Amino acid sequence: MRLRAGIWPEGEAGTVFLFPGRTEWVEKYADAAAHLRRHGFASVAVDWRGQGMTERPKHNRRIGHVNDFNDYQRDVQALLAHAETAGLPRPWHLLAHSMGGLIGLRSLMDGAPFGRAAFSAPMWGLPLVPRTRLLAWTVSSLAHWAGLGERDTPFAGKVADPTMAPFEGNLLTRDREMFAWMQSHLKADPDLALGGPSLGWLNAALREMHRLARRAAPEQPCLTLLGTDERIVDEDAIHVRLASWPDARLERVEGGRHEVLMEDAALRTRLYDLVAAHLLG
Repeated sequence: MRLRAGIWPEGEAGTVFLFPGRTEWVEKYADAAAHLRRHGFASVAVDWRGQGMTERPKHNRRIGHVNDFNDYQRDVQALLAHAETAGLPRPWHLLAHSMGGLIGLRSLMDGAPFGRAAFSAPMWGLPLVPRTRLLAWTVSSLAHWAGLGERDTPFAGKVADPTMAPFEGNLLTRDREMFAWMQSHLKADPDLALGGPSLGWLNAALREMHRLARRAAPEQPCLTLLGTDERIVDEDAIHVRLASWPDARLERVEGGRHEVLMEDAALRTRLYDLVAAHLLG
């Protein structure tokens, strides 16, 4: 499998590895790279397998599918090797969003060479009520073992055409301009769009979150940004993980939604200043 990566190489303070969330693509992190460059950082982002312009399931390129989250760690290793070959400046640090936060947490636990880490609404849990959680485990596990993992997850909130999704009621950002900017990428290249997750992805995600919740926190200093209007990931799972992380700080973003780094310009500047100060130590 060939992965797609984007590099913003200018920077003398080190390199920030940008781990995107589910459905995201490299170009969406151009704004992050610009803010980080103000603080002297180079950046590199990746299209995970099954999304962006990296290889996707042939039977349905719009479904978000992976059989095992360990596959994402293969993507991480490939990205690290690519950064080494490209000579990206050290030290290396991590900035991970949503699903990228789960991938990044495993990378830190497994010894990835990141000096410091920052997270935005990391997907360390999903906000499911007990009955829904039991149903999700049961149905996704049965699908996984029956070889039906590439089927759509029912009631996954799929949008037939992401370019037509309304700003009103969205769970990502309060900023209409940034919402339109994200959609402009999909209008320019519809192949970037991704629909809902497969039952295989759901089962893999549940298993990975369960595994990592039982492991000790990494040693790297950690900053986590979390909006007070978060509705996509489980806040309780974030609080539990950070409570056991010896060198961790939680920054609550008043009124922020899932994409706190995609809010208005003034807030983005303030938050990237926080992130940069943390990464610089």
